[in-house]
Amino acid sequence: MIPEQRKIPGFTDPLGETLHLLRLNGTLYCRSELTAPWGIDMPPFEDYMMFHVVKAGHCWLEVEGEEPRLLQQGSLTLVPHGNGHCIRSSPTADATPLFDIPVEKVSDRYEIMRHGGDGELTHLTCGVVSFDHAVGQRLVTQLPKVLQIDGRNDEEDSWLQSTLRFITREARELRPGGETVITHLADILIIQAIRTWIDSAPEADQGWLAALRDKHIGKALAAIHREPDKDWSVGSLAKEVGMSRSGFSARFTHLVGESAKRYLTHWRMQLARAQLLETTDTLAILAERNGYQSEAAFCRAFKRVFGVSPGSVRHTTPTINPR
Repeated sequence: MIPEQRKIPGFTDPLGETLHLLRLNGTLYCRSELTAPWGIDMPPFEDYMMFHVVKAGHCWLEVEGEEPRLLQQGSLTLVPHGNGHCIRSSPTADATPLFDIPVEKVSDRYEIMRHGGDGELTHLTCGVVSFDHAVGQRLVTQLPKVLQIDGRNDEEDSWLQSTLRFITREARELRPGGETVITHLADILIIQAIRTWIDSAPEADQGWLAALRDKHIGKALAAIHREPDKDWSVGSLAKEVGMSRSGFSARFTHLVGESAKRYLTHWRMQLARAQLLETTDTLAILAERNGYQSEAAFCRAFKRVFGVSPGSVRHTTPTINPR
């Protein structure tokens, strides 16, 4: 059984079980040494999440449709939807396109950038990452355009400061294995930031996240996530959670924003898309793994959801780093 469909023992709440499935695919991490005046124009990266950790100094973040934000030392900021944005030493500093700035490549996934004038120094750790599981991709749609955590004065956020200190030390010393340590710690930072947002943001009490907390619908969602290959129907899901078919159907649609049948299809197709990119399994195997009795039915469902055939996805190799 592949990881996307593994069963998670020991969980009693659907939200906890779902968050356990969060896995990041670290694409690129950059340690930046920036001296004022400086500015970086970050291009949009569709289907990716960007983050900035301020280890020393400060900077300004500008995302279209949002007020400029001051990022202070000790803060972690996510741009979850891959929107293009600017980071600057001051609101009036000129910005240089990201890929016009030279970098020192430490490895395929880690690089060092030095940029700017001869003024005040700001240290940033920045990254571009993506979730490699359907639960992460679904979760990203619930997040705000900018998610900022400032743990300087909050004892509850001491996890942020201790992790930042660890990253700073590893980045400064670059000991053997340092790149691996930094990338894993950055992944932990992002997931923990999302958990913190879920615990505190009013928006997290709406939509899919609220449905996961619902006594009945949360149990149904967990069942779909746990066994996407099972021959689920509205009736069998209703029976699974102890509701009438009509009551379950209405409540599911109200909380999740789409019918149970549509959610199941989309969930299976998200899993299938990841499997197409990560494995060499045949379409027949993927069809069976995701609950379809024939390859033809699987291909039709896939094209309805994504507008392209499964084969065209498999032969696409996306890249975000043209350096």
